[in-house]
Amino acid sequence: MSTKREPDRLVLFTDAVVAIAITLLVLPLVEITAEPGEGPPIELVSHHWPQIFSFLLSFAVIAQLWFTHHRLFENVREYTTPLMVLNMAWVLTIVVLPFPTELVGSYNDDTFVKLFYVGTVFVSSVLLTAMALLVHGSPRIGRDVEGLSRPVVLRALLPPTLLLLALVLVPFIGYYSMLLLLLSPLAQRLR
Repeated sequence: MSTKREPDRLVLFTDAVVAIAITLLVLPLVEITAEPGEGPPIELVSHHWPQIFSFLLSFAVIAQLWFTHHRLFENVREYTTPLMVLNMAWVLTIVVLPFPTELVGSYNDDTFVKLFYVGTVFVSSVLLTAMALLVHGSPRIGRDVEGLSRPVVLRALLPPTLLLLALVLVPFIGYYSMLLLLLSPLAQRLR
């Protein structure tokens, strides 16, 4: 007797973990308001701009990664062990992201921190790509999937390719290299 492995439980768990990770991003900002200030709040905000920038950047990054995950799992009929393992590895990258985010706020100009941050996002994107290829390549897992056609593979590979290029460019242009991700919507238009 075989049991159908509906993805709802896996998706709910993943959504909860992402929600917690995205909430953890704001905690360092809450802590800075507890610092005794001698000036007006605008000085507190301007003094801690790197932390605010890192929060906003990571909020946007996690939100985009979650949107991609959400769209992918709309097509999942049932999960398999490989999909579950890839998903848990992806969740790990999301849970880890607040750590390099805090480092970005504290050591904004450090090249290692920039590489650690973009590298974490890159690994997350690679895992999403692996899940997408698994879902689209298996009629058992995917619902209404196109199979591993050339457009599907190109759409899946574009974001990590752009992030790999961003990772290479980090020592030269820093976090601006992540603006390459604005090209990712092209992946959705490839047919």
